[in-house]
Amino acid sequence: MPYFLLQAGEVATEATEQAATGGGMSMLLMFGLMFVVLYFFMIRPQQKKQKEHQQMLAGIKMHDVVMTSSGIVGKIVALKNDKGTVVLRVDDATGTKIEFQKQAVVSVMNESNEEETA
Repeated sequence: MPYFLLQAGEVATEATEQAATGGGMSMLLMFGLMFVVLYFFMIRPQQKKQKEHQQMLAGIKMHDVVMTSSGIVGKIVALKNDKGTVVLRVDDATGTKIEFQKQAVVSVMNESNEEETA
């Protein structure tokens, strides 16, 4: 009887070793699949959004009406590309101007949209 128990223990050990090796491969495949899903649902859209933002910043010009990340809307009166800043006139009545980092500009608004809402 101890002989049968000894054989059963050896068979169980071999089965465990085979399952562990096969499990490692499936685990690696699972991590690879998770990375692909993560790339397509999180990384790629973020890169695309960042590229569009860079193109929008490269296309801004004088007299564009823009909105900053803090929600301030104003017309561009000066572009300082060497410093990476823009100067916005935020109030026509007093001529108030504020200088912002170019990266703070989140969107370019059409003047016709601003006139309709005013």
